[in-house]
Parts: sequence; C-alpha cells; structure tokens
Amino acid sequence: QAQLVESGGDSVQSGGSLRLACTTSVYSVSQYFMGWFRQVPGKDREGVAGIANDGTSNYADSVKGRFTISRDIAKNTLFLQMNSLKPEDTAMYYCAASSFKTAPLKASFFGHWGQGTQVTVSS
Repeated sequence: QAQLVESGGDSVQSGGSLRLACTTSVYSVSQYFMGWFRQVPGKDREGVAGIANDGTSNYADSVKGRFTISRDIAKNTLFLQMNSLKPEDTAMYYCAASSFKTAPLKASFFGHWGQGTQVTVSS
C-alpha cells in the first residue's frame, strides 16, 4: 500500500495552472520535511519545492514565483500550486518525505517517495 499518494497531474497548455496533491496516512506533513520533485526520462530527479515543519519553504530557481508549496495539516495533505506552466515543466512529479527537520532539495535526503503523477505542458 502506497504511503504517499500524488494526484492532480494532467495535460495543460503553456501558461496554464495545475494543483498537485499528496496525501499520506503515514507521515505527518507537519513533522517531516516534505518536498516535491520531478523527473524526465534520462535525467536525475530534480528538487522543485520543499516545506519544513515550521512552514518555511524553498524552491528551485526554475520555479520561483510560479510554484507554491503548501500543506493542510488537518487533512495531512501536501500541495503544489503550479502557475504559468511551461513546456519545460513537463515531468513526472513526486512527493517525498524526509526525516530531517530541513534538507536541501536533493533526492538523497528523502527516504520516502510516492509513485508520481504526470504533468504534461504543451506549447
């Protein structure tokens, strides 16, 4: 049984918006450092956004000003609001949890992963 489950991926046109969600019944989004990553075939998994247990967030330069990470503690759900989407945002998006209180957006710092949701942005 998946412990992190992503949803919300879709195909959209350039300039559009999507909101991804990650639900978990195992990891508390208020106690773990949570992150969103993305990966395209043949490339390493790239950190997109992270949120620490104190609510502090950080972003990859490529998405700053366009993406927003947030969480609903009551529903134990993590979100990624993606606006002004570009074709280069096309990827499989993964939710991840880290046992560190804070961590760089590097996959090696995250030990728990969802199965991903596909985002495709057409020009």
